[in-house]
Amino acid sequence: MNRELQNSETNPLEAMLHRFDIAAKRLDLDPGLYQILERPDREIIVAIPVQMEDRSIKVFTGYRVQHSVARGPGKGGVRFDRNVTLDEVRALAAWMTWKCAVVNVPFGGAKGGVICDPGKMTQVELERLTRRYMASIMDLIGPDRDVPAPDVNTNPQIMAWMMDTYSMHMRQSQPGVVTGKPIELGGSHGRVRATGYGVGLMTRESLYRMGLDPKQCKAAVQGAGNVGGVSAESLHALGIKVCAISDISGALYNDDGLDMSVVSAHLREHRTLEGLTCGDHIDGDAVLTLDVDVLVPAALENVITQKNAHDVKATVIVEGANGPMTPSAEAILDERGIFVCPDILANAGGVTVSYFEWVQNRLGYYWDERDVNERLEKIMVDAFQSVCGLADRESVSARTASYMLAIERVAHVYKLRGLYA
Repeated sequence: MNRELQNSETNPLEAMLHRFDIAAKRLDLDPGLYQILERPDREIIVAIPVQMEDRSIKVFTGYRVQHSVARGPGKGGVRFDRNVTLDEVRALAAWMTWKCAVVNVPFGGAKGGVICDPGKMTQVELERLTRRYMASIMDLIGPDRDVPAPDVNTNPQIMAWMMDTYSMHMRQSQPGVVTGKPIELGGSHGRVRATGYGVGLMTRESLYRMGLDPKQCKAAVQGAGNVGGVSAESLHALGIKVCAISDISGALYNDDGLDMSVVSAHLREHRTLEGLTCGDHIDGDAVLTLDVDVLVPAALENVITQKNAHDVKATVIVEGANGPMTPSAEAILDERGIFVCPDILANAGGVTVSYFEWVQNRLGYYWDERDVNERLEKIMVDAFQSVCGLADRESVSARTASYMLAIERVAHVYKLRGLYA
């Protein structure tokens, strides 16, 4: 079960498996169940021919991986990005299995991706790509089989195209086949902001656990998109002074605290931090090592590594992104007593409200945003307390406790169901 730590420094699949190994060993997991849980149930690679607007034909590569469907339909986003790899999708699918199990929603884990550069594609080309991708994987997809959602470079409009494509093939409207849809098509109130809102909740609970008053704390957020931007707003609402936020253009810093109303309004209009004058513009990577109480890496994978872990000054790290910290970096931070709220718990707000959306689609009855947020808070706070309780009893980190809790729940379901032969 032991894996080379060095391999997990750059490969997200190896990082996930390294952490899985640690938790499985603590649980004394049955070797047969270990073999089942370490690999995906199924995966598909599809060629996606698209006629571009200049009449040329380009063939894209797409993936859909279902890591586990033992606890319910597969659940996981679809990302459109030029850096998508099969190992990345495999890792993200497994993370979704653990994420759903940690917050105890009845889904398994899945993920999808298409290798493309959406920034260089027209809206017409994106629609053609989306529809052909959905048509190519739809034998694996369905409200009771696998339910895609938005992820990197995908959005409610792309989910609408996916839903429509599936519905046309089924000859009836099937809103429950995807989540993260526009409200008008059966989307849920609160879904767009759910991940960032959940990060705020987990930050609050993490600070309480460390004996810190949110109103006396400073924070830095890496990322200003759907997760990072909303996370910063959520921290500000808690009374935390948000001193820095970054995006691809760099970082904005003000030690007295950024005016988040100005920052948020600017991001909604321009989708970039460029042009803001309420702080100093600094290098984006500097956000990770600022002298703050809370650090929220909410953008990219593997940004905290053994190279910069010793320079991190935050007392609490709440992982808004998937896999922002390598295992070797985490070992350094553990030794330094820094509390890490792990990704499979910290950013589970999105999948939790996706579950709510799926439930509402099946009921045909829809909740208002206050209802959604109250339900979300209860589920995530309960999950945090369960994780920390297990961490205290077993004298392990919150991440290892999260994996232990998730693996135990999934393994228990396999034991109950047995093996079909």
